[in-house]
Order: sequence, then C-alpha cells, then structure tokens
Amino acid sequence: MSTPTPPVASPPRALRWAVAGSVIVMIAAGGLFYYASKMAAAKRQINHDEVVVNIHPHNCEPNALTVPAGRASFRIVNRSDRAVEWEILDGVLVVEERENIAPGLSQVINANLVPGDYAITCGLLSNPRGTLHVTPTAASDAAAKARPSMVAFIGPLSEFRVYLSSQSSALIKAVTALEQAIAAGDLSQAQALYLPARAAYQRIAPAAQRLAELDNAINARADYFEKREQDPGFVGFHRLEYALFQQRSLDGLTPVAQRLTSDVTTLKQQLLAQSLPPEQLVSIVVRNLKTIAEVRAASGEEERYSHSDLNGFAANLDAAHKVVDLLRPLLSKSAADLLPKIDSALAAFDAQLSGLKSNDGYAGYATVSAAQRQHIADKAKALADVLDGIDPALGLSGL
Repeated sequence: MSTPTPPVASPPRALRWAVAGSVIVMIAAGGLFYYASKMAAAKRQINHDEVVVNIHPHNCEPNALTVPAGRASFRIVNRSDRAVEWEILDGVLVVEERENIAPGLSQVINANLVPGDYAITCGLLSNPRGTLHVTPTAASDAAAKARPSMVAFIGPLSEFRVYLSSQSSALIKAVTALEQAIAAGDLSQAQALYLPARAAYQRIAPAAQRLAELDNAINARADYFEKREQDPGFVGFHRLEYALFQQRSLDGLTPVAQRLTSDVTTLKQQLLAQSLPPEQLVSIVVRNLKTIAEVRAASGEEERYSHSDLNGFAANLDAAHKVVDLLRPLLSKSAADLLPKIDSALAAFDAQLSGLKSNDGYAGYATVSAAQRQHIADKAKALADVLDGIDPALGLSGL
C-alpha cells in the first residue's frame, strides 16, 4: 500500500504579494529606464548635443545633416573594417576633422559652425560626400555683430603669410632635390633627402591641411584608399615613403616624385591665395597638436615606413612657436597672465622631444617606448589646451 504524497504547502499570501510586487517594480523600473533613455536621446536630438554619423565601407548614414549655428558635436561611428577619417569642408577648406577612427569605435568632433552650407567627407576618399546645412540663430547673429576690429590682427596675419611663403619655398626646394635623387636612381640619397622634405611640409602642415584636395594628394595615408598601398590614387609623401623605406626600391617612383613637386608648387600658390581669418590662426595649430596627442604619438602610423615621426612633431612645434610669437604683442596687452602658461607648455614639449635626439637627429620612432609616447601625447595635449585660451583672450571665441 503506497503512502499518499503529502500536499505541497502554498507559500504564504504575504510572500506571494512580495514576489508579485518585485516583478511589478522591475517592470516599472525597466519601463522608466527605457522612457528615460528615449527622452535623453530625444533631448540630445532636439538640442543638437550630439549628432551620430555611421561610416560604412562605402557610404555614411546619414549623409545629409542640418544643425543650428554655434557649437555642434558629431559622434562618428566607424562601422567599416579599417581606420577612417571624417571632415567638414567649406569649399576647399577643412573646417574640422577627425582622423584615424578605429574600426568598431567612435570619436566625437566638436565644431563651432557659422551659418552656411558645408560638405562632409565619409571614410575612403572615393566615397560620396555628404552635406551639412547650418542654420542661423539669434546667438550667431549677435556674435557676428560683436566681431572685434580686425585692424589689430593685420600685422600677425601678414607675417604668417610671409612665413608660409618662405617655408613653402623651402618645401619646393627640398622636394625638388628629392625628385632629382629618385630620377638619378640613388636610393640612399633619396632616403636621406626624404626627411628634410617631410619636415619642411610639417612646418606648414597646420595651414596646408585646410586645403582638403591638395592635402589628400600630398599627405594621405594608404588607409584612405580602396586598395591601400596598391591603389593608383595613393601618391604623395607617403607613397614615396613606402617605396623608399618599406620596399627599398625606386621602380616606377619618378612620376610620383614629379607629381609631388607639382603639388607642393600648387600648394604654395593656394596657401597665398587663401585668406586666413584671425580666429583660425591659432585653431589650425591646436587641431594639428591634437592629432599628435590623440592619434599620431601613440600609433606611429603617420610615418609608419620611415619611423620619422619625431621630425614631424618637432616641425609642427616650430609652427606653434611661430604663431605664438606673432600674437605675443597682442597677448602681452590683453592676456599677459596667459603668456607664461603658453611659454611653459612650449618649453615642456620642446624638452620632451629634445630628450629623444641623437647625434644623427631624432631617434627612429620604433625605438620610442610606450611610456615616452604617452609623455609626448601629454605634452602636445597640454600645449593644445593652453593655446585654446588665446582666442577667448583676444575676443575671437564664438566667431
């Protein structure tokens, strides 16, 4: 005779209500979280706090944007399989950019935009460009009316034009010598002449990088072309660098060197033809320093074949010194307390690079440790940050 199974006791009513209450609370919390997330996303969209752009292998989504004038933030998400860049262009001029966005990651671009229509690039140079429409606001109208007198900036801008002219002439001379060595079939001489030619370009890079098409022809890395190093559109300095230091061959390189000589000659003409607003004199240098801090110092990808990154950093620093010296008289009157901070940041970056010099010049970047690279990035960022204070001090911020 089997023993009857005793009935399972029901949980106390209080326990059942507690469990049910917990479930309800969890559902409610989830609902509130979802609602809050949606509201936050909607608020970001309404306030234009952050515009998300997805870069796919062959297009961007969205590729037509509208934002109000003023400060705008763009989160660029790389959904392709290679490092890419994203730029805002005003005609042929680069307004703002972000380089070397790694696959699967995102970076934020902050731009202070005035009303107008702009173009936007999208990853590979062969990808279709998009559009950015910036609408006027009461604040942008007020900022335009409050623009300070430009008379005080005539001197510094004129002197910077002289600097660009002389440095561009030095660049043409250095690239011509490099072209002649390549045409003569002298690999070791071409390798030696590449470094001063590259440094000459880096001294004017902050201004040259405003000219999107020319900068792509002169300075674009292989990453931004469909077939990388084998792409026929891959020309300029890095194509020469690849052949000289990676392939160690001059085969087929003469036309590339001739094209570079032609392009840097055109670069000088366009640099002198383009006017530079006073509010961009410092910002172009700051943007250049930020690429060192955020990308170039850590990765060493800019000069990946020759490992001559330190030469480039030092040349970029020369440009920063020049801009500060041009603005020093104005800063002495309007922001005397800012100058010691600027000079200290310049000296710190100088010292960091000088510590990596040898008898033959700067060390190859492959020998620079991760800790040393981080120090370089830190010094570049500190200098960029303090230089960012110049425009507000001179009444140029918000323009």
